[in-house]
Amino acid sequence: MIGSDNVPRGGARPVTILCVDDEPNILSSLRRLFRPQGYEVLTEVSGHAGLKVLESQPVDVIISDMRMPEMDGAQFLERVRARWPDTLRLLLTGYADIQLIIGAINRGEIYRYITKPWDDNDILLVVRHALERKALEQEKQRLETLTQLQNEELRNLNAGLENKVALRTAALNRLHDELLASNEKLKTSFLTSIKVFSNLIEMRGANLAGHSRRVADLARRIAVRVGLDARETQEVFIAGLLHNIGKIGFSDALLTMPVSMMNGDNLGQYRKYPVRGEQLLMPLEDLRDAAKIVRSHQERFDGEGFPDRLSGFDIPIGARVLALASDYDNLQIGTLSQRFLRPDQAAALVIESRGKRYDAAVVAAFLDVINGVTGVDSMQGKPLSVPELQPGMVTARDIVTKDGSLLLSADHVLSERLIRQIADFEQSSGEVFTVYIVEERP
Repeated sequence: MIGSDNVPRGGARPVTILCVDDEPNILSSLRRLFRPQGYEVLTEVSGHAGLKVLESQPVDVIISDMRMPEMDGAQFLERVRARWPDTLRLLLTGYADIQLIIGAINRGEIYRYITKPWDDNDILLVVRHALERKALEQEKQRLETLTQLQNEELRNLNAGLENKVALRTAALNRLHDELLASNEKLKTSFLTSIKVFSNLIEMRGANLAGHSRRVADLARRIAVRVGLDARETQEVFIAGLLHNIGKIGFSDALLTMPVSMMNGDNLGQYRKYPVRGEQLLMPLEDLRDAAKIVRSHQERFDGEGFPDRLSGFDIPIGARVLALASDYDNLQIGTLSQRFLRPDQAAALVIESRGKRYDAAVVAAFLDVINGVTGVDSMQGKPLSVPELQPGMVTARDIVTKDGSLLLSADHVLSERLIRQIADFEQSSGEVFTVYIVEERP
């Protein structure tokens, strides 16, 4: 921009005007007119000389006479336009021939022409207006260039941000998938640890081997039939695995003694094991719901159970389910009495105690399960022999040895190594395993 002192704002030099005329007195008049206004005034007597000046230094405004020898004003300004298009060009002429003036204006793209003799105020005003227009055009060009640069920077920034967002989103998705996989692995490992711990408890009693696993599996299937949701069913299953944890402090004699033979101190200590089991599990937040089931699994529907003498529907549904599943297996392994009942005999006693010891609805669900009613248990799986197993298959049930030891838990993804280990164990033990695999759903 041009300031009032005719010095470009932010610049280091005043506005430079080059006057070209073959008459020295005209040049002197122009010099006297413009210098008091703060302009730097250069003068030359020919177009060739004017071109040399332009080659040596910057010039803002050129005022050229039209009629000069060798090169007239129109030719001179035409050359200036070709090489220095940003220099303002004014034509000074005394000719009255309008056609010559128009031709000169068109060829040299002259801003204005000034006739001789001129009015000093008019010529000063023309120059000022020309400089202001030039300043506005330069500012417009600067702003357009700045806008283009900023737009380009914004485009680059947006592209960079989009790329960063895409990379960050991909990283978060990967992290989310990793966390989900890790969480699933932790849950599987947690359940496997519970099963292993359950096996360790039962190693002290010969008749107990496999008891907790069988109880947990039956309780889970009854829970599904009763209509419990997936979370509640899982809690019942875990409680089944750990329902005897309160017996961990029992002596070997008490652990193997049938309940029908207990009396006095032995019976008193036995009746404390559900509470002791709850106490052992409560510190683990993930096992607190299972702990409540463990506490109440010796309650009776008629209110004659222990430790809290709860009755009817005041007993948690999971505990009502677990009570039946536990007693059904205990009747067969001689834990409740000295007799070892067959499955049908144990089932008959369960039915006989319907409405007294057991919830009638739970008994009905139990009968559906043992009678093979289908469509209620999604964890049956597809039975395969060990040679039919393929890497990537998922176990639907625990793989258990004849003595009740857990070989591999449910929900395990089979690998070549695991399949080979199962086959080696099958060969060395002489057992033949049926492995239940999760079936793919359409």
